Amino acid sequence: MSCKPKRGNHSPMKRVTFYSRTGFSLVELIVVMVILGMLAGLVAVRTRGYLISSKQNAAKAEIANIVKAIETFYADQGRYPTTDEGLQALVEGTDSWPDGFLNKLPKDPWKNPYEYVSPGSNGPYEVVSLGGDGREGGEGENQDFSSEQIDEDS
Repeated sequence: MSCKPKRGNHSPMKRVTFYSRTGFSLVELIVVMVILGMLAGLVAVRTRGYLISSKQNAAKAEIANIVKAIETFYADQGRYPTTDEGLQALVEGTDSWPDGFLNKLPKDPWKNPYEYVSPGSNGPYEVVSLGGDGREGGEGENQDFSSEQIDEDS
């Protein structure tokens, strides 16, 4: 009796392969990465839009506060600050209002100073934020806001 394996009708042994199906293929991983990248891009675009809108709303609100301080200055002094005095006149105060009408000179949400002109283009004064670029004109994030526009909106 010999111990040699039989040739012929024996059950084949299970083949062990190098590649097994326990993970994801490279193509599947790339597809998932592309989808995640597209979703991240959409979120970034939407978030930027909300950020721009919130900065513009903050500029409008700050201009409205400055306008209130200017009107209080007018009620106290009987005149508006001159262009030369600028918004600094609201911080320095007066004899009858020594603490000033504003605690400090605010900057717009883009870290630029607000501009003040007296007389304004359509009224006794105008307070302006020059937007994200700090220059006159512009659209989107670079859009200018003035106290006259805010009065029209309310």
